[in-house]
Amino acid sequence: MDVDRGYRSILLEGPMGDVRRALERVPSRAMRIIAGEHRGRRLASPPGRGTRPMLDRVKEAVFSSLGEQVVDARVLDLFAGSGSLGLEALSRGAASVRFVETGRKALEALEENVATLGVEEHAELCAVDALGASAWRAPEEAEGGWADLVFLDPPYPMVEGAARAEVLAACEALVGEVIRAEGMVVFHAPKGALDAAEFADTLSANERTYGSTSIWYLG
Repeated sequence: MDVDRGYRSILLEGPMGDVRRALERVPSRAMRIIAGEHRGRRLASPPGRGTRPMLDRVKEAVFSSLGEQVVDARVLDLFAGSGSLGLEALSRGAASVRFVETGRKALEALEENVATLGVEEHAELCAVDALGASAWRAPEEAEGGWADLVFLDPPYPMVEGAARAEVLAACEALVGEVIRAEGMVVFHAPKGALDAAEFADTLSANERTYGSTSIWYLG
C-alpha cells in the first residue's frame, strides 16, 4: 500500500473532525536538496499528510534523466507544494522557476524554503489555479512557448477522479502552447492510472515507473 495515498484518501474521503485533526499533527516527511549548489539543504514542508512530496529516489531518477536540460532552464512548477522539484532545479542550475500553489500551508513552507536558500531573485510564487491559463502566462519578454521544463504534480485524486479529463487537457495545452520546441513536461501520476493512448495524438508520451509511481515525459 502507498502510505501517502492511504493518508490522502482518509483526508479526502473519510470522516472529518478528530481524524483530520489527528492526521494534521503527524510530522511531515523530511525533504532535502539532492544535488547542486544547495546539496544537502533541508526543506520545510507542511505538517501532516496533506501534501505528497516525491520520494528522493524518484526525484533523483527524474533529474538524472533530464541531465543538462535543467541548466539555464526556465521552469514552471505546477502544484508545487513546498517547492521540492523547482528548488532542486534551481540548485542544479535552472535560470528561474515559477511556483504555482494554492494551499496555504504549502505556500508558507514554499516561501520559507525560497528565503532559506536565498533564491528569491530566481523564484516567482503564484497562488492561482495550476490548471488555469493565468498560471502559464508567458513572461512579458517571451513570445510563444517560453518554458523549457514543466513539472506537473497534481494530487492523485485529480488524476484518478472527475478532474482526469481536465488534467489530460492541460498536458496537451502545456506541450502545445507553453513549452519551447525542445522543452518537456514531467508529469507525476500513480502507477497504472494512465495509458499512453489517453494522451492527445500530438504528444510524445514516455512512461517510467518507480514502485507505485509513474513519471510521464511529454513533449
